[in-house]
Amino acid sequence: MLNIGMPELLVILTVGLIVLGPKRLPEVARFLGKAMAEFRRATAGLTDELENARAMIEEEARKATRAAQNPPKITPAAGAEPKAPTSAAPPPEPPASGESSST
Repeated sequence: MLNIGMPELLVILTVGLIVLGPKRLPEVARFLGKAMAEFRRATAGLTDELENARAMIEEEARKATRAAQNPPKITPAAGAEPKAPTSAAPPPEPPASGESSST
């Protein structure tokens, strides 16, 4: 996280001791430690939420891809009989060759 070596840390502690004094330095260090721990917890929670959201979006995308590749088959409802195509009524039969129409 922070690349602070031993010389840099000694300089920071010395400046802190001079500015804050020996009585307040432990209080400030304790406060900073608690603040850093709370910040880590908050960022871990946020990271978990973002990871869960990403996983949900990826799952929805996989489902959509599968649905696009394998369209659902349409089957008739249970008990329904397949319907034959309907056409117009059959034309009337012409009179037989030996029959005459009486008008």
